[in-house]
Amino acid sequence: MRQTLTSQQQARLVLLASLVATALFYAVPYGRYLAYPLMLLSTLAHEMGHGLTAVLLGQSFDRFEMWPDGSGVAHWSGQIGRFRLALVAAGGLVGPAVVAAVAFAAGKNVRHARYSLAIAAVVLAITLVWVVRNLFAALFVMSLLVICAWIAGKGSEQLAQLVVVFFGVQLALSVFSRGDYLFTPVAATAMGMMPSDVGQIAQALWLPYWFWGALCGGLSVAVLLFGLRIYWR
Repeated sequence: MRQTLTSQQQARLVLLASLVATALFYAVPYGRYLAYPLMLLSTLAHEMGHGLTAVLLGQSFDRFEMWPDGSGVAHWSGQIGRFRLALVAAGGLVGPAVVAAVAFAAGKNVRHARYSLAIAAVVLAITLVWVVRNLFAALFVMSLLVICAWIAGKGSEQLAQLVVVFFGVQLALSVFSRGDYLFTPVAATAMGMMPSDVGQIAQALWLPYWFWGALCGGLSVAVLLFGLRIYWR
């Protein structure tokens, strides 16, 4: 007699499948090229973290740019003090972890996963019109928008759950794979060298950049564990 998986068992199986698929990216020939868009996903979450934090603090999110090397910049404007300036910088550093935790929380339930992809498509459409200002970023955001919208509208609930959890896994892993950025005072982008996020925080709040990198890294891990706890229970 065939047994039906419980929702909890299915959720855990989906998480395992996402981890296996991720491992295969780095085991098969040319797999790293397949993983390239996932790196861009973490850049998008990072830069939108800066921009949305600025908006929440009453500032203006002017434009978002991203380039093929995986670097990006969120341009914002406004008059704020040192503490709020540091918060905007930190918003990008914890952005991927926050989005990953939300993905895990939504991916626990197949129906919620579908809804979350529909919401993501709307957010991406607004982002595309509102702040995306260079061709490469526009093409990536538009591609992601189409994927989310199609799966939300035409895909099965099981496929929606798999995609949401897979995206969550990629963003969670990016916290560690790109963690070296937390411990450098400068950042190399397609626009040239500029102070890194932790460098900006250090300039605003005086303590060494590596202290703020460790703090933001610890906060990101805590947020991830919270999202995984919700998912696993």
